[in-house]
Amino acid sequence: QVQLVESGGGLVQAGGSLRLSCAASGSISSINIMAWYRQSPEKQRDLVASITAGGTTNYADSVKGRFTISRDNAKKTVYLQMNSLKPEDTAVYLCNVGGRLVSGQSFSSRGQGTQVTVSS
Repeated sequence: QVQLVESGGGLVQAGGSLRLSCAASGSISSINIMAWYRQSPEKQRDLVASITAGGTTNYADSVKGRFTISRDNAKKTVYLQMNSLKPEDTAVYLCNVGGRLVSGQSFSSRGQGTQVTVSS
């Protein structure tokens, strides 16, 4: 009932920037938390950043000062601006959205992911 479409991944050199987007659609009444996770073959899935409906943000220590999460509530979209990228940022980035459906049921949905590759 909730679809997430991610975009913006790609190949970039170290020190470069990318901007990820994740748009939610479906029978959504309200969205509370929007977040980005990342997963690489060598590591478990880790939280990169999150943002609440009120705009409170949280970042992993490894990305503080380099990444910025933001959201457009009208568009039901969350963004991740990634600057000063490092090779260790290489991973599949997945967005996760939680909230409430028009039926009143709560939901938590994850996108299929977008690949970010940072070359040295």
